[in-house]
Amino acid sequence: MDPSELSSDVRPMKTPEPGRRVLNDGPAQAAGLVVVGLAASALFAPWLAPIDPQKLDLGNLLATSSWSHPMGTDQIGRDVLSRLIHGARWSLGGALLVTVIVMVVGIGMGAISGFSRGPVDLVIMRLVDALLAFPSLILALAVVAAVGPGLVGVLIALASVGWAGHARVVRGLVLSLREREYVLASRAAGGSASDIICRHVVPHLVAPMVVLATLEVGQLILALAGLSFLGLGAQSPTPEWGVMINEGRAFLFRAPRLMVYPGIAITLTVLAFNVLGDRLRDILDPRLEPVANDVSACLRHGR
Repeated sequence: MDPSELSSDVRPMKTPEPGRRVLNDGPAQAAGLVVVGLAASALFAPWLAPIDPQKLDLGNLLATSSWSHPMGTDQIGRDVLSRLIHGARWSLGGALLVTVIVMVVGIGMGAISGFSRGPVDLVIMRLVDALLAFPSLILALAVVAAVGPGLVGVLIALASVGWAGHARVVRGLVLSLREREYVLASRAAGGSASDIICRHVVPHLVAPMVVLATLEVGQLILALAGLSFLGLGAQSPTPEWGVMINEGRAFLFRAPRLMVYPGIAITLTVLAFNVLGDRLRDILDPRLEPVANDVSACLRHGR
């Protein structure tokens, strides 16, 4: 056989692209389907819900499952299934909004701190240390007490205290990136700090921050539901999952489904985002050269 023919048949194996690896991963597929379904429920809730979530059916109070009410009704005759579907808009939408704010602020502050060093780094990190010195839920409660109860107040509170952990993670990654050859070359060529951060540092943070944001959504959904359950978040009659659990508390033994159904929705949503984030971390880590080890350590040891 001609050696040239042999060499043409022997080709180096290529590592599958991250997108293809995600599509070929069973747990990631299952979690992704749940997330897509939740997103669809939130976007198309008015068309998917069989009944208006605020409509009262006073002739069917605490009714069990039926054709007209597949998951029954609550204490004032509202359809539970419709409220669950609309609840995805409030719970998931609120968590995504806070995640975007937290990631933007956290990435910006962490990148500036890690790249600038000196007094700027000192001031930002002392602020981060002050915020992380207290449990985030306690700080969120303090902010809600100052702003006032309600969904807007809770979103402001969670965004105000949530960025600090991300800033610390980003700072650690930037400290390893700022000494790379391409960053040093750009600095030697006279590139400004803002230009280097935007063109050479932030792009390398996108993949790990996507993983961290996915995990953050699940935690924020739990926080939103918990604060709403305590009466500090969304208020009745808003069809938010935490509010639904709080309203069903008085009927735990008579109609436990009023707490079980929204509890299952919260559990499945958080589980789906956590599994998706964990699988994305494992899939993307080998592609994060040269910061794979730094990202893995930061994500595995938390904030």
